[in-house]
Amino acid sequence: MYTARKDRYDVMEYARCGNSGLKLPVVSLGLWHNFGETANYENMRRMLFTAFDNGITHFDLANNYGPPNGSAEENFGLILHKDMFAYRDEMIISTKAGYEMWDGPYGNWGSRKYLLASLDQSLKRMKLDYVDIFYHLRMDPETPLEESMMALDSAVKSGKALYAGISNYDRATTEKAMAILKDLKCPFIINQSRYSIFDRHIETDGLKHFAADNGCGIIAFSPLAQGLLTDRYLNGIPEDSRIRTDGRFLKEDVLSDEKLAQIRALNDLAAARGQSLAQMALSWILRDGEVTSVLIGASRKEQIIDNLGIIGHTSFTEEECRMIDEITG
Repeated sequence: MYTARKDRYDVMEYARCGNSGLKLPVVSLGLWHNFGETANYENMRRMLFTAFDNGITHFDLANNYGPPNGSAEENFGLILHKDMFAYRDEMIISTKAGYEMWDGPYGNWGSRKYLLASLDQSLKRMKLDYVDIFYHLRMDPETPLEESMMALDSAVKSGKALYAGISNYDRATTEKAMAILKDLKCPFIINQSRYSIFDRHIETDGLKHFAADNGCGIIAFSPLAQGLLTDRYLNGIPEDSRIRTDGRFLKEDVLSDEKLAQIRALNDLAAARGQSLAQMALSWILRDGEVTSVLIGASRKEQIIDNLGIIGHTSFTEEECRMIDEITG
């Protein structure tokens, strides 16, 4: 039976999520990749143990994480109940719904029927009575926003979730969603958004500053731009890389000569800071305190430990910020 390290909270930093009473670790673990049916079970256990032993209390899932869909929740639930359930009250477990999960007209997007049925399925897969955060995973252009938000409210008031969240919502829709949930007196706390040195849409859209000014937490996913902001591709494309083995999210043509030149220049800057490129990219997300937590993925425990090296090292000089802006221009 797993026993957590007694000093697990000594180093990790925690940030208040919006105006809520909830604090998240500044580094959270996402189970998007590497927790599906083809993943090594013992490796999954080691990663979860390593994360928790180092103060990562937030584990982020979704109904479609795997592959196949649902398998990440199943594997997480199995490990949680066999090894870690004594620590359930020390954990923040989140899941989401918004993408296609089953055939027919009720297994996708943002209807009340889909969201609440999906949450029930997620709870069964993880063998849980509730999750801490339940997100609507993407804006639905056809379902009324009120319907999706009322479904989140029902999830919370039924006791199946403690807090409501949204993901991939732009600034304007976030503002509308927050107003609806405020009227419902639903504890909405967070928007999960893609954000990295290479993807700054939440800055140009105004979401990042709006969230900070209006009590909405932000948790950033894909902070390493699917591995581009690491040393993985500095000298070509490895045969075992995600581009070669899983081309769903990162295509080879992304690695243009211009992009490689940017990556190499950023790598040089990171070295001058005494960090790896990945560490600098994660630190940059947290540089100004407007992002609550950065969501990392990992394929082995050593990556988690390396990423945790950013704790206490997230400040940047004005010159460093200017150089990053110029490099990525």
